[in-house]
Amino acid sequence: MKPTIDEVKYWNPYVAGALLGVVLFLSFFITGHGLGSSGGVNRIAVAVQDLVVPEYVDRVPYIARMAGGDRDPLDHWIVWEVAGILLGGFASGMLRKRVKLQTFHGPQISSRSRWGYAFLGGLLMGYGARLARGCTSGQALSGGAVLSVGSWAFMLAVFAGGYGLAWFVRRLWQAEQ
Repeated sequence: MKPTIDEVKYWNPYVAGALLGVVLFLSFFITGHGLGSSGGVNRIAVAVQDLVVPEYVDRVPYIARMAGGDRDPLDHWIVWEVAGILLGGFASGMLRKRVKLQTFHGPQISSRSRWGYAFLGGLLMGYGARLARGCTSGQALSGGAVLSVGSWAFMLAVFAGGYGLAWFVRRLWQAEQ
């Protein structure tokens, strides 16, 4: 009998963490850059802007540095890193037979609301990543590895915010009594 998606084990977190550390070290050693994804997502968004409103892209200095004139915003290592993350995560899920279309939510919230909250949370995280000049992976992994004070402060704020907010939303994941 084939195991269900919930019976398939995840990787050992210590092994996965050690392997992530090796990948981070190799990233610094080979490319001179750490890991992160918000820059790649930003470049993909700029590529879409460049297709739709190229005159706007050429006028805004921040965006023009990536895509102004004949520059291709997708011609950058971080875009390919993001593509590798997506493909690697999907391949890993397929190998472990964990790929299934489903929406996890607590009994107090509908699937539709869960998608809405996830979208809103993603927008806020994306905005915060641009404001903090890096996403959680870039700040925590790459910045933390080089002992950047700003990255350590960012991560402390992320954990404090997560723990502080968890008290208010935990009831959405618990059954009514």
